[in-house]
Amino acid sequence: QVQLVESGGGLVQPGGSLRLSCAASGSISSINNAHWYRQGPGWQRELVATITKSGSTNYADSVKGRFAISRDDAKNTVYLQMNSLKPEDTAVYYCNADIYTDWKLRNYWGQGTQVSVSS
Repeated sequence: QVQLVESGGGLVQPGGSLRLSCAASGSISSINNAHWYRQGPGWQRELVATITKSGSTNYADSVKGRFAISRDDAKNTVYLQMNSLKPEDTAVYYCNADIYTDWKLRNYWGQGTQVSVSS
């Protein structure tokens, strides 16, 4: 059984920084593409950032230049560094990844971690 567990959320003042982690555990051969999504109160879930297996990245326009997604395949972990945080970044952040397990590529979601930006 594969699990994704996010951590690193919390309350931060505007302009502050947080680093989210998404650790995959279980019977994992490798992680393919990985993504961070977020869902704020009353919003639909939106894609924030993507990192491919080769390390290419893509970002939502709203976070370009402020957020950075990265990965450490040795640790089966994906990160989201969030800088210059704004109140509108307040949301539950979810990790999503395509993972090779038992010779098949399957998609997994984490349980989410709350990020609150407020003075």
